[in-house]
Amino acid sequence: MMRAVLLKLSQNNTVQSAFSRYRFAQRAARRFIAGEHLDEAIAVVRELNAKNIVATLDHLGENTTNEREAIAAADEYLKILDAIAQMGVESEISLKLTQMGLDISYELCLQNMRRIVERARQYQNFVCIDMESSAYTDRTLDLYETLRREGFDNVGPVIQAYLRRSARDIERLIEWGARVRLCKGAYQEPPEIAFPNKRDVDANYLKLLETLFSPRAQEQGVYPAIATHDEKIIRWALQYVREHKIPPDRFEFQMLYGIRRDLQIHLAQAGYRVRVYVSYGTHWYPYFMRRLAERPANVFFVLRNLVRG
Repeated sequence: MMRAVLLKLSQNNTVQSAFSRYRFAQRAARRFIAGEHLDEAIAVVRELNAKNIVATLDHLGENTTNEREAIAAADEYLKILDAIAQMGVESEISLKLTQMGLDISYELCLQNMRRIVERARQYQNFVCIDMESSAYTDRTLDLYETLRREGFDNVGPVIQAYLRRSARDIERLIEWGARVRLCKGAYQEPPEIAFPNKRDVDANYLKLLETLFSPRAQEQGVYPAIATHDEKIIRWALQYVREHKIPPDRFEFQMLYGIRRDLQIHLAQAGYRVRVYVSYGTHWYPYFMRRLAERPANVFFVLRNLVRG
């Protein structure tokens, strides 16, 4: 119930406008967000790198409404790639296609993506395409495949385990030898499209991860990114790779900035590759609300900040 309410609020512009003005909300959001500016995010990445943890930088924003906004969003990602190279930090980038203009036109979005993946290729860097709500799944995968056909192999998509279609999408991506970030999913979806119960989502996650680790997928060059804070799933993955002798350079764990830092450090110290998703920017409200929806304990954290004023 709480998750549904929070996801609904994440899409409410009126609540966003009111909530974002409160200083306590801004303070609470800083648990999950590196700051509003790129230099703050780079500083966070540097701190993570010092702990033998790599990063993915995300400039917050989605659903741009005109061509100027979409081009400006793409320009910001070019700046991020330049800064990563110039500062010598170890980080990739992650972005949303609606931020690049997908709601305006497919061609505009594709042009912006070409600019970004080309700049990333110059730096030998990688671009992760975030998966948004199910309304965008087909277009996201289509655009990914277009970029791959054009010779860009430094780009990969996210697959959401709560979607019923994801097993088919994984099979499609295996043919491309894709690098796939597997997460549970953080949008409000109807039950005919997404599994409504956590138990079913978790079971599907393990099924999809096993497919990504299958000999056929590994032969194709598939690289799974295990994006979860769920310790049961992480323990399952660790046991699976040990039993099947999958080397640690053939996968990685991914987590969000501000969540389970202890687990991030533990895995990194154990010799596994850990990547932390570091977000920054002024458009933090939708991202913040989705983080609250993922774990009730995050709501209590915000309430404590409210009580403290």
